[in-house]
Amino acid sequence: MARFHYDFHVHSCLSPCGDADNTPNNIAGMAFLNGIRIMALTDHNSSRNCPAFFAAARRYGVVPIAGMELTTSEDIHAVCLFESLDDALAFNDEIDTRRVRVKNRPDIFGEQLILDEDDNVVGHEEDLLINATTVSLDEAPLLAEKYGGICYPAHIDRPANGAIEILGDFPHYAGFRLAELHDKSNKNEYVRTYGLEHIRILVSSDAHYLNQFRDGDENDWFEFDDDLHDEELVRKALFEDLRSS
Repeated sequence: MARFHYDFHVHSCLSPCGDADNTPNNIAGMAFLNGIRIMALTDHNSSRNCPAFFAAARRYGVVPIAGMELTTSEDIHAVCLFESLDDALAFNDEIDTRRVRVKNRPDIFGEQLILDEDDNVVGHEEDLLINATTVSLDEAPLLAEKYGGICYPAHIDRPANGAIEILGDFPHYAGFRLAELHDKSNKNEYVRTYGLEHIRILVSSDAHYLNQFRDGDENDWFEFDDDLHDEELVRKALFEDLRSS
């Protein structure tokens, strides 16, 4: 068996709070340098930099996952991961119809850059991406599943946009089987306090800057057969594992 260290929550320069240096190639390069073998790009309410990230990750031998950090109508962040790039882009188009449109102020929030596989700027997202959508927290997992995806609450151990901070408890009513922690040292406390014994905990960085990436040894991992060298097979095994939670 081989260990595949992962990070399922990373932002590019498309996120208004993401640094301009967080280009698809820089992100993929940092994953490689830090020993992360599977990485998901999860920009705020958009998957438009995922095609460029897929191309960049393949150069470094990193298995790319297309994703999004969805902001629900309650202003709670949820990670959405998709087994295929096409499914993620279709979900992106759906979320576009559910966004509350407010023009971005680059002087305040920063540019929202769409890049190609060589990190050239090919577009700008004109409307602010970090504000809430009209998708409720209990609707989010069903909507992601419609596009073959998996959805779970992000950074439940953080005060900003965390489900527990906003709701006062873990949203068991929504049927989540997964949840994300930012700091894995919080696991025992959160499992005990919020009844998460049957919730699978994933730990990711929520990196907005290149210096926020963790060394692979600090990340959790999945174990798959040694002969899973093809990225499609790794993604398939990963999603089977996640769905079995």
